[in-house]
Amino acid sequence: MLKYFKHYIPALTGILFIIFVLQGQNYPTYFIIAWSLFLIIGDHVLPRDKEIQHFSYPAILNFSIYINLPILFCLTFFVVSIFGNNSPNWYIEGLYSTFNIDIIQLIGSFTLVDKISIIIQNTLLIGILGTVPGHELTHRKQSKIDMFIGNWMLAFSWDCTFAIEHVYGHHKDVCLDEDPASAKRGENIYLFIIRASFEEQISGWKLEAGRLKRRNQSLLSIHNRMIIGYSRSLFLTVLAFIFGGLIGMLCFLLCALIAKILLESINYIEHYGLVREKGKPVGMRHSWNSNHLLSSIYLCNVTRHSDHHRSASLNFWELNPTHKDAPLLPYGYLSMLYLVLITPFLYKKIMAKELVEWDQNSATEYERNYTRFES
Repeated sequence: MLKYFKHYIPALTGILFIIFVLQGQNYPTYFIIAWSLFLIIGDHVLPRDKEIQHFSYPAILNFSIYINLPILFCLTFFVVSIFGNNSPNWYIEGLYSTFNIDIIQLIGSFTLVDKISIIIQNTLLIGILGTVPGHELTHRKQSKIDMFIGNWMLAFSWDCTFAIEHVYGHHKDVCLDEDPASAKRGENIYLFIIRASFEEQISGWKLEAGRLKRRNQSLLSIHNRMIIGYSRSLFLTVLAFIFGGLIGMLCFLLCALIAKILLESINYIEHYGLVREKGKPVGMRHSWNSNHLLSSIYLCNVTRHSDHHRSASLNFWELNPTHKDAPLLPYGYLSMLYLVLITPFLYKKIMAKELVEWDQNSATEYERNYTRFES
């Protein structure tokens, strides 16, 4: 049962964070420090995740993803109520009568550092409980239930275009100049986030416009998945306003913005500096991989990225981590995330060595020549 249980660790982390926040002053800060060290050190010392495990009950694994949505909803609106200025009386009184929680006293106990910690940890969990499983589910195009849940998960980061541009654009154009989500060598991470976010929106609208045109349906209609996606996020934003007033709504939008930044940072890491000749198939060498255990668990095996691009229809537990041609990152995905956002110069220095090895041992002649020109 342990092989099933490990996939519930992200959901349990969300619940544990809520429990820590309920303890009051300093505890949110303790949590984010301890959890971050757990990820970084754990990825370094724990055995590598190199095995494809076989499961007799895939429904248990699917439930480990589905359960993230209600946990994410409760966590996010709990955070909204902490920062909000207009929480409903039924909510305040309900917490006290049911759980003996005095939310007003709890909010008053938090320091400025605690509040910053709550925002950062909440956005990290929007990524882990929302964006990452949303990515997994919106690849399951034949399942209406999975698409429904996945799109609601993505709504927490105002990123409905991800379910369209990523699935129908990025997977086709990965490592080409026209792909918004493929980072060039030496590209500034913060400029990449701005560029990628803008270009992905344009690409998503173009893809959806083309789909609707083929179906003889209007762009400005309820058939437009971009409009539907924005409506989901708008519904959550309005709910945040009802739940926490203007400050609560701004808190939700801030968390959504930072969650989007985290997603684009992972995009940056996944294909940084890798190139492909147009018209040639996507190979194992066109994605950075990581077999670090905790990153794999918390990111639904997105770390097995080459195999995901080989066959996007595979479920996360079916992805192969051991392709010999797949280039490996020196650290886990989540460690690299901290590196690229906090010390981007160090990230580039580390990856410069990895790219030299990629050029020499993995790239085709065209790709080597192209990277020299790009540099």
